[in-house]
Formats: sequence, structure tokens, C-alpha cells
Amino acid sequence: MPNTPSARKAARQIARRTVINQSRRSEMRSFMRKVEEAIASGDRGRALAALQEAEPVIMRSAQKGVLHSNTASRKVSRLAHRVAKLGS
Repeated sequence: MPNTPSARKAARQIARRTVINQSRRSEMRSFMRKVEEAIASGDRGRALAALQEAEPVIMRSAQKGVLHSNTASRKVSRLAHRVAKLGS
């Protein structure tokens, strides 16, 4: 249990931020799942469209502190590489 007023406030802020971050992480994962499903189905057009929707969401997650920026870039890069392989 927090003992000082500042520790109580910090605990409240952490709880509030955790809920927000969970929501953002869930949204990001949903967009990534759409790309994964399009890749699995082999539909390049749908995969490209899903990737274009997912990329800003993933990068925004990094800006908001849900992910490290390098992690976000890596995720986008790997998805883009897999979508590109569908065409060949």
C-alpha cells in the first residue's frame, strides 16, 4: 500500500495509464491480426490494404510508449516483407 500522498497519486496514475495502454495494445494487435489473416489467405491486395491500415496504428503505439520504436519498426518491416513475398 502506498504510504505518502505522492505514492497514492502515482498508483492512481499508473492504474489509469495501464487501462489506456491495454486498449492501445489490443487495437494494435487486432490490426496486425488482420494483416496476418490476409497473408495466410494469400490475397495480396487485401494484405496490402490491411498493412496500410496497420502501419500507422503500430507506429502510433510506439509514439505513445506502448512499444519501443525499434520494436514497432521491426514489426512493420517483417509484415511488409511477408506481404511483398506474396507477389512473387
